[in-house]
This record gives sequence, structure tokens and C-alpha cells, in this order.
Amino acid sequence: MTTTHGGKPHVLVLGGGAVGLTMVDALRKDLGGDVAITVVDPRPYMTYQPFLPEVGAGSIDPRNVLAPLRKALPGAKIVTGRATKIDSAANTVVVDIEDSDSLEIQYDYLVVGLGSVPRLLPIPGLAETAIGFKQVEEAAALRDKILANLAEAASTKDPALRKRLLTFTFVGGGFAGSEALAEAEDMVRDALRYYPDLHFSDIRFVLVDAAPFILPEVSEEQRAYAIDQLRERGVEIKLETFLNSCEGGHIVTSDGDEFESDIVVWNAGVKPNPLLLDDGASDLPVIRERGPLMGKLNCLADLRVTGDDGPLANVFAAGDCAAVPDLASGEGKFCPPNAQHAVRQGKRIADNIVRSIQGRPLVDYYHKNLGTMATLGMYKGVGYLNIGDKRIDLRGIPAWAAARAYHLYAMPTIGRKAAVVADWVGGIISRRDIIGIPQSSTPRAAFELAAGKSPSAK
Repeated sequence: MTTTHGGKPHVLVLGGGAVGLTMVDALRKDLGGDVAITVVDPRPYMTYQPFLPEVGAGSIDPRNVLAPLRKALPGAKIVTGRATKIDSAANTVVVDIEDSDSLEIQYDYLVVGLGSVPRLLPIPGLAETAIGFKQVEEAAALRDKILANLAEAASTKDPALRKRLLTFTFVGGGFAGSEALAEAEDMVRDALRYYPDLHFSDIRFVLVDAAPFILPEVSEEQRAYAIDQLRERGVEIKLETFLNSCEGGHIVTSDGDEFESDIVVWNAGVKPNPLLLDDGASDLPVIRERGPLMGKLNCLADLRVTGDDGPLANVFAAGDCAAVPDLASGEGKFCPPNAQHAVRQGKRIADNIVRSIQGRPLVDYYHKNLGTMATLGMYKGVGYLNIGDKRIDLRGIPAWAAARAYHLYAMPTIGRKAAVVADWVGGIISRRDIIGIPQSSTPRAAFELAAGKSPSAK
């Protein structure tokens, strides 16, 4: 094995998300300064994605769901860039740095935690009109846009424009989509008290999903409860329905409905990082058969990546981009792509790298699902807990409180935990903010206008 860092084994981590951050933290605690660690990610921070619906609803400040990698992982080298080529045969990865030359980084152990990207479909207008909901920038922009639309709708005398501004379309009824819509609806309902010119009957929230249900992770009874709860709040739910087009905000659905919507949020599935499926960019073995596992790295239970010729001894993978056997659920099952598994898989990889360095046998990943919770706005939620052999269904305030408690526990760093709690307490005392700042995406516009120039797009 080649070492290039003063005789220390070098661990290269692709992705600074839940897998990467947890793995590096655990590895540093186990080996201290006896290992060199490099983390590569396009963003210099980890985003705690389960809190994004509350960012989109103004309940949590966007910065408070981020863990700065340099602060959270002292002793590790952080490279802000994007991996563009993986050569496992040569133990090297090429990384593109913005406005700079590419770097070629050699490793002794490679950990792939590249996560996933939105799975877009060839729907007319989708790429040009919609916004995703996987990054903090998207959640913050959605909050700002919704609140700005309320202010504009309260001022306009054009009924067609008002209707368009107050129509919000969410595509995808999984956890991310349902939580994002429910939290946004809750925010709008709360903000309307400050808009005497608007009534809730003016607001239209539409949830579109091709499946016959929402929240597939929970029981049929819990799904029915969630649908009833949302419909009681005025949400229009279109099941077994496809988005056919959204060009220019003109929505056309497969049930024959057509309407104007100023906001379209896309949450209809994800796919592994495209780098892994590109033969010219990566030589790592991936699953190529069409299905939910397509594009994922094929992993053994000990989290080593494996191919036709057997496992790669020094390449591990976890999280959304990895097909990891779920030993707790039975043969043929794979771990679902959620933060609960990603965090624990990261810890298992750290332990197995230590074992590999020390010449000890590796240990398989095993974790029994603790349960699943979804928040549906303030004091509203749905889900279940697994306690021993018993499954306990929760709804309403107990589910909402359990979801918040777990995610607060899982949020990295004490400082960020405290900041999130402060946001929640502040919201109780003074209610959440109703100011939207969509101009934050064009901060020089006012200055250029003052200078007598037409504001640029940037």
C-alpha cells in the first residue's frame, strides 16, 4: 500500500454530508494524528437535510442547519471542489477546483459518500421553472419567494396575477415533498394574520404525486391520517397524477387540470451522483439494472464496494449512493436512503478502516430501524417508533415532538443544536418572521439602479 502523507495512511472522503462528517469524526477519535484525512465537497459545510422543511417555513435560520466542515472536523484537510474522475486501479481521484487547476489526490483508503441529486424527468418547462428541495439555498429561496408573493398579492389589483402568486405547486409526496408543503402551508396560514387584504380561501396549495398514496414509509392508516389532515387544511392532493407540463408556470396535470402557479417545487425522487455511472469518470462497480438501485455502488455488508472480481479492499461507500444490505430486515433488502442509516454507516466505515489498518477482520453493518417521523407544521406530525419488538404509531403533537427531538439529537455540533433551540424558542415568543428577501439573489440590483444602470441578473 502506498502512503504519501509522512508515512501515515491517507483516507480520502468524497462528500462532506452525513456519511463523511460522521466517518471523519469517528476516525479522528479512534486514530488521532496517526491518520491523514482529506474531505472533498463542492460546499464547505454539511447540510442537515431533515431540517430543510423548517428552513423553508421560517422556523429555523438557514445557517443553523449547516455544520462548517473546517470547524466540525479539526485536523482534516478540506478541499472545496468537485470530484470528476475516480481511478481505483491507481488509487487516485481528480478534483476540479473553481477558477483553478484540477488536483489529483492519491489515497490509501477511499470513502464514497457522494449522496444523491434530484431525478428530473423530461417534462416541458421543469428545468426552467421548478426549484428543488435538497439544499439549504433552495429552502431559503422558497421561503423568501412565498413570503414575497404574499406581499405582492396583497398589493396587486390584477385578480389573475393574484391567483397565480398565491398558487403553490409541490410535485412528489414522499417525506421531503409532504413535509415541505405542510410546513410552507403552516407558514402562510400564520403570516396571513398580517394581511387583512388576503383570505385563506385565496391560497391554493397543490400536491401532485404519481403514486396512489403519500408518505410511503409509514402505514396505510398513517398515510390516510396525513392526507385527511392536509385536506382539512385546504391542501389539494392529486394522487395517481402526473405533471405533464409547467412551461412558464402554466401547470398541466394528467387528470386534465390546467392552472397558473408562480412556484413549482420538485421532490419527485432522487438518483445517485451521476459521476458514478459515467464510465469515463469512474471505474467503481455500480448497479446498472434499471430499478431503485440503479446507479448505486454495489456494497458488501461490511460497506466495502464490490464488483465481479470481488470487493475492493480499500474502497468503502455509504448513504444515498450505496446499495447496502439491510441485515436487520432480511435477505434481499437494502438500507433505505435516510440520515438514520447514513450516520451509522459512517461510524461503521470508520471502525472498519481502523480494523483494516490494524489487520483485524471487518464487521458487517447492522442497524434496526428506530422508526420514522414527519412533521406537518407546528404541533402536527405523523410516524412511528420501533421499541423492542413493538411498533408504536404516533400522530399529532407526540409525533411532531418526537421528530424534533430526534433531529435535534442528530444535528452535528453543540453550537448548532443550541442555535436551533434558540430559533424554536424565538418563534414561540415572537412568532416566526414574515419577511421574504428574494432580492438576496441579486444583491447589486439596488446599487446598479442608483448608478443609472439597468440591474443585472447577478
